[in-house]
Amino acid sequence: MAFNVDIVSVTSNMLSVLKLFIIPVGGGIPAGVMLAQTKGIAWPVTALLYLVSDIILAFLFEPVLRILAFICSKVSFLTRFAAAMKAATARSVHHMAGTGAGPVGLIMISFGVDPMTGRATAHAAGHGFLAGWAIAIAGDMIYFGVIAVSTLKLNTVIKDPNVTMMIILIAMFSVPTIIKIVRTRILRHTV
Repeated sequence: MAFNVDIVSVTSNMLSVLKLFIIPVGGGIPAGVMLAQTKGIAWPVTALLYLVSDIILAFLFEPVLRILAFICSKVSFLTRFAAAMKAATARSVHHMAGTGAGPVGLIMISFGVDPMTGRATAHAAGHGFLAGWAIAIAGDMIYFGVIAVSTLKLNTVIKDPNVTMMIILIAMFSVPTIIKIVRTRILRHTV
């Protein structure tokens, strides 16, 4: 009987963490990681739960992506817009990776933005469902790793999960903007 109660408790804890990971825009990562640590869920299981959340996202977002692609192919203005976006994406990936719309550049887009953008970019680069989502998920899992480790390390110093999550969330949203501003200023001074 105690064994069944433990399975129910562990399953309930894991579902709670998974629900936090499903929250879009990455805000659920620090909260999910902290909850997993509090509930005694091992880090490999936590990472697996995040992977499962990405797979759920893939199956929910892919039909939306396909519908948008179909609509874009039927409306001339949207067809031209999609072609312009595809060209801009190829230039962006080339700038980031140094080689066309290759997997490393696409992974970095998913890492730097989000898995939906990574998948849309991979789709624009001609990657199908499996390869496109593998690329998008790879970038998002790297992002998860960075945020998860940062959250856990910071919490060992601060020792207050709420403050830790707030600092990580602020950093998640402000650091990319700060990097962009610094890069722009550096490029202006070198040109």
